[in-house]
Amino acid sequence: MAEEKKKGPNQLNIELPEEIAEGTYSNLAIIGHSNSEFIIDFVRIVPNVPKAKVKSRVILTPQHAKRLLGALADNIRKYEKQHGKIGEPDQSPLPPMSFNTPTAQA
Repeated sequence: MAEEKKKGPNQLNIELPEEIAEGTYSNLAIIGHSNSEFIIDFVRIVPNVPKAKVKSRVILTPQHAKRLLGALADNIRKYEKQHGKIGEPDQSPLPPMSFNTPTAQA
């Protein structure tokens, strides 16, 4: 069953299908842009697997990307006010993958 959300003074109905509502986990985002769009690829990296796949791609206009940046910054401020400062890991482009799992062997 799809969930509907109403938003704004014009009462826009936004449908959220079940398969989308489950979400997709990502621990890496790769962002690129051209003069007319921003592309965000969401990737899931798995320990001991040398290959990763893009799980979702979102394409935005520059204006919408800037609105998204502002909305995300606002939500991070609210989160940190409620839960405390979010720690920042080292500046490595890849997230730490120390899950202490053994290397897969056949």
